[in-house]
Amino acid sequence: MTATATDLSRTETLSLFALTAACVALLANTFQGDGEPLIASLALSGIAFSATYSMIRWLGPTFMKAGLKGVDMSKHHKKEIPECMGGICAIVYLMVVIVFVPFPFYKDIVAATSGGGNRDVVLHVEHVEQGRFLHRFPHSKLASYLSAIISLQSIALLGIGDDLFDIRWRHKLFIPAFASIPLLVVYFVDFGVTSIVVPLPLRPYLGELLNVGFLYYAYMCAIAIFSPNSINILAGINGIEVTQSIVIAVLLALNDCLYLFTPYPHPATDSHLFSLYFLLPFLGVSFALLCHNWYPAKVFVGDTYCYFAGMVFVVVSILGHFSKTLVLLLIPQIFNFIYSAPQLFGLIPCPRHRLPKFNARTGLLEPSVTPWTPERQPKPPIAWALHLLHKLKLLRVTTDKEGKFVSTTNFTILNLWLVWRGPLKENRLAMEITAMQTVVGLFGLFVRHKLALLVFKEDNWALPT
Repeated sequence: MTATATDLSRTETLSLFALTAACVALLANTFQGDGEPLIASLALSGIAFSATYSMIRWLGPTFMKAGLKGVDMSKHHKKEIPECMGGICAIVYLMVVIVFVPFPFYKDIVAATSGGGNRDVVLHVEHVEQGRFLHRFPHSKLASYLSAIISLQSIALLGIGDDLFDIRWRHKLFIPAFASIPLLVVYFVDFGVTSIVVPLPLRPYLGELLNVGFLYYAYMCAIAIFSPNSINILAGINGIEVTQSIVIAVLLALNDCLYLFTPYPHPATDSHLFSLYFLLPFLGVSFALLCHNWYPAKVFVGDTYCYFAGMVFVVVSILGHFSKTLVLLLIPQIFNFIYSAPQLFGLIPCPRHRLPKFNARTGLLEPSVTPWTPERQPKPPIAWALHLLHKLKLLRVTTDKEGKFVSTTNFTILNLWLVWRGPLKENRLAMEITAMQTVVGLFGLFVRHKLALLVFKEDNWALPT
């Protein structure tokens, strides 16, 4: 029997089997101690990588038969490849985080039930209710964890619906807001803090804390809407959706580690452990997807992955209480959205696809353009703004001898990068954008923990003992 493109090679099979076996052994070993949830999460993340890698390879033809396929436009030989592979990532991820539920609560389950911890304690019968100490169980933490799973399940379903029915962006813009409702409800019940720390220059007028009330929930809802859509907007070349998500997740995990490895027990330790429990499996499935989506892509991720990835960041930032840090890590996405706004809101004609243009002669990507006709010219204020952006090298404008617009490059950060750097190979463009995302993200963490001290009295990372 001959091997097909969907079969795993012998090397791949042995490598994935070895990884899975090692992770299963590591997972089993955690039960000999106190559960070791962080190690269990790491082990499950390795299993998630193996499962996702294999299932993407095996299920690709099935997705194509169901009509979930697309053409890679930026190649000499345009062929159809499976789409919506982000759905596989989301499903594997959800199964892993559901299986993980007992691990972070292992000690509490043992202490609260008739397991251990209570055997040597003698209590009067009126203090015992069926041999359990359920009042000691952290129900609020479990509620937070389950609400996160509900939100991620909701966004995955909505994302798959978008991939199936190709919903227009105007209609799907607010989809993530519905998925964020369980998070906001749990935040309201469990935490409920709506006060913000006032910068030092404004404290004589506003005090140290300012209670913004419902506006804080509006702010979190806005993040829930923006984060998934921002990943979806910065797309169009092989691997870019996955690499930007991996960079953001790694930087969030790095931020979590800053709180976990302090020389004293930090008050925010539980919140950042909670974050890592969701980020590690996400990195596992994302790296598996990247192996198939990197140039030259064998699969497309689909909108499901973009929504799912963005909602993972929303979950950990809201329930981990560091939403401002997430905003700093999304600076490239924020810039891309603001830069894209003229086309997104109809001030400039917006084509169906704004991905960079592939030059078949050179094999390089060039900025895609919006054409203008002599009959269809921008209004004077818009024309003035376009010329200004051209002078600032934030746009490339082409005019005829009469000064009329012939074309303008599309308003995306990918096209802008090509305006600055010139034509590039697709994988080179993806690597440079990923490097930019990494540098800007590291600078964001530096701003959060160092430069912020210029306008705030202290950083919560450096709380006194």
